[in-house]
Amino acid sequence: MLLGVHVSAAGGVSRAVEEGLALGCEAIQVFTRNQRQWRPKPLRAAEARRFREAARRAGYARRAMSHASYLINLCATDPRTLRRSRAALVDEVSRCEALGIPYLCVHPGAHMGAGEEAGLALVAESLLFALSRTRRVTVLLENTAGQGTSLGWRLEHLAALCRVRRTGVVLDTCHLFAAGYDLRTPRAYERTMRAIEDVVGLRRVRAFHLNDSKAPLGSRVDRHEHIGAGRLGGAAFRRLVNDPRWATIFGVLETPKAGGMDRRNLDLLRRMRRR
Repeated sequence: MLLGVHVSAAGGVSRAVEEGLALGCEAIQVFTRNQRQWRPKPLRAAEARRFREAARRAGYARRAMSHASYLINLCATDPRTLRRSRAALVDEVSRCEALGIPYLCVHPGAHMGAGEEAGLALVAESLLFALSRTRRVTVLLENTAGQGTSLGWRLEHLAALCRVRRTGVVLDTCHLFAAGYDLRTPRAYERTMRAIEDVVGLRRVRAFHLNDSKAPLGSRVDRHEHIGAGRLGGAAFRRLVNDPRWATIFGVLETPKAGGMDRRNLDLLRRMRRR
């Protein structure tokens, strides 16, 4: 597995490439817009050009992913929120197109009591709305821990949504574990991998988010922890980063950043990968 980090775009999205290189990342994930605003500042053409050139030189042109705003709810029951979410997704995909970023990661959304079936149908409509208005970029649906009415915590949810063209899946290890998919022992790990293959399909998995979990198996609580310091443990990550099924895709860290821990977690994963 290729290893990377979610890097900061503070001061301009092209700065994210510099941070990735400084950490020795083989892949990067970024935010391309302010995550707390429905109407962020437009992406300047000069900044987009700087990012594309820097990413090409760094080798990230095909190894970059953007994470969409957490404000987006693609199955919102409130019509105004749904309109805003769909417009924001179009903007997110358009920014990735301008920057040359091949993948956009997005959470499916929360059905807010409407039920899973109705929620999934609305997410699919929202994806079609955004993708029909853009030309490139693959939208990756991220699995969730299953908090509240969030969709995506079951592999079956992701499989249903991936029927939409130009979509794929990004799997978060913390979310998998919190949703009840165990990775801690060789037998449990292989059982979960078989479930991913049978339900979603290996070819649809384009990336991983590498996070340990503060919460126990099946808790449906999303709390990221440093690699090897949580309930998942180091052995799960050692299996994952050395699994030949995932040799050509990338995994990015979303662990807590305080105290320069990105470097520590990345170095730990590199040492695991060599063994």
